[in-house]
Amino acid sequence: MGAVPDTGESPPRAGQAAPGAMPDGMFAGIASAAFVVDDEGIIVTANDQSERLFQRSVDELMGQDAHDLLHRDGHGHALPRTRCGLREALLTHSTRHRDVDWFARGDGSVISLSWLITPCALAAGTPGALILLYPPQDSTEGHEDGSGSGTALTELDRLALLAETTTQLTSTLDVDEALRRLAGLTVPRLADWAVVDLITEVDEVRRALVVRHEGGRLVERPDLQGPMPPVPQESPMPLSRALRGAASSIAGPSTYCGPPDSGMAVEQQRLFAETGMHSAAIAPIRGLREVLGALTLGRSHRPDPFSASDLPLLEDLTRRAGLALDNARLYQSQRKVAETMQRHLLPQIPIVAGLEMTARYGPAAHASQVGGDWYDAFPLADGATALAVGDVVGHDLDAAGGMAQIRNMLRAFAWTHPDSPGLAVSRLDQAILHITQVPMVTMVLARLALRDDGLWQLHWTNAGHPPPLLVTHDGRTRFLADAHGLLLGTGGKAARTDAVLALPPRSTLVLYTDGLIESRRHTLDEGMDRLSRHAASLARRPLDSFSDCLLDRARPDDNDDDVAFLALRTPGSLSPG
Repeated sequence: MGAVPDTGESPPRAGQAAPGAMPDGMFAGIASAAFVVDDEGIIVTANDQSERLFQRSVDELMGQDAHDLLHRDGHGHALPRTRCGLREALLTHSTRHRDVDWFARGDGSVISLSWLITPCALAAGTPGALILLYPPQDSTEGHEDGSGSGTALTELDRLALLAETTTQLTSTLDVDEALRRLAGLTVPRLADWAVVDLITEVDEVRRALVVRHEGGRLVERPDLQGPMPPVPQESPMPLSRALRGAASSIAGPSTYCGPPDSGMAVEQQRLFAETGMHSAAIAPIRGLREVLGALTLGRSHRPDPFSASDLPLLEDLTRRAGLALDNARLYQSQRKVAETMQRHLLPQIPIVAGLEMTARYGPAAHASQVGGDWYDAFPLADGATALAVGDVVGHDLDAAGGMAQIRNMLRAFAWTHPDSPGLAVSRLDQAILHITQVPMVTMVLARLALRDDGLWQLHWTNAGHPPPLLVTHDGRTRFLADAHGLLLGTGGKAARTDAVLALPPRSTLVLYTDGLIESRRHTLDEGMDRLSRHAASLARRPLDSFSDCLLDRARPDDNDDDVAFLALRTPGSLSPG
């Protein structure tokens, strides 16, 4: 590389525009906050008004990506670039404006601003853009919560809000999370308060959420949440009508100032008194077959009341919320069925004299709470105890049904061939190909028996499964990698082998499925090493504590597979004589 000529000028300090990067007088006569970005959206320079508006020095603004640093949604969350109008105008070199958008300040609050962006040329001739930011028309800054006053949304803003509502609400299957997102979409953009009342499966009403916008974030009011009186069937009051599925309506403190006609009206009087709402819009949340609840948006700081023209947007929002809540409730109902099925499929651990034994099951995080992983422990015909851990491919009810088939067939073959786990698994492998629809299975089957010298002997075979882990009382670990063969269901003809080991006194044996060690970010070897190190550190914990802590610490954060886990601990050495 050639030498850089010495121009005699000092290089620009961090956060300062390079000499000649900006035309002289760019901000002359501009009274509003303004800054200039290059064609990548990096702030090149900013005026003093930007410092005051965003509570950041010019040095802190310059050199930063304007979108990442400043642009937010209505409750302070980062805004995807695909929904950034400023970004789109920059990329298309066009002039655009928006009446209301949200920006982050240096103190963590968000502020609503109008903006105008127009292309400009930097001094070096490269393309850039000038961005002006100013309070929205008919908006006042002065509210402590930074929400401003209610500014009417443009048609484009309404469509964007509805699209965002659809995207956010349909991307979760958790009812509580869906409600929080609904509140975040409407407050402070449309109102100062959001209240959600839900009708439960047994037709009781629960005030599920009451939130307001304060200090740039949503703050819950738990004292206003909880069970509600039943829905009165004849009441003309707005909330009662909404919960019966009637049309949306406007309400205020005067609506509930007379003698209450029901317990529901008493609660509404309390709500208006506690929140200071002077105007509210109330709409039913309808599912496909029934009314699920009602959404109330309230204004306390914003001076302008709701009007009839606000109701169509509110009804569009609640229509989308109803579909999302319907899906979430259906999912949670299926999950309860799956959890019940899983509890019935997984066996009780037998009591074996002289041994401690325990088991755990961790469901898949994002599946239907049931899968193909299982553990089992049962007595054999000769008095020994069989131990098994396995994994049927899949994370759904089909996998759970296949797991139940395999587990029951394995019990039968193990009872018939108690002396050889390898022979029992070979018979199971042959049966899988001919009488089940299970695609593939991995498993470990072991036989545990007490020897004459007082030691417990483990006799096992492995069909494509992660090896058992042995942990001694002094913290040494060893994976039992012997007798490892092909997984079941492949049609392989190779004979399966057995391995035998005497377990040391006070040692812990762990059988587990791959959900305990698999990670998208790490190899299986790294997962097994992590398991080994955590198990060693817990070697002297009581077995239940050992199992709980190992499942919590060793299971990778990014693993969404289910986990079956079986652990046993041998007793101390027998006293002589």
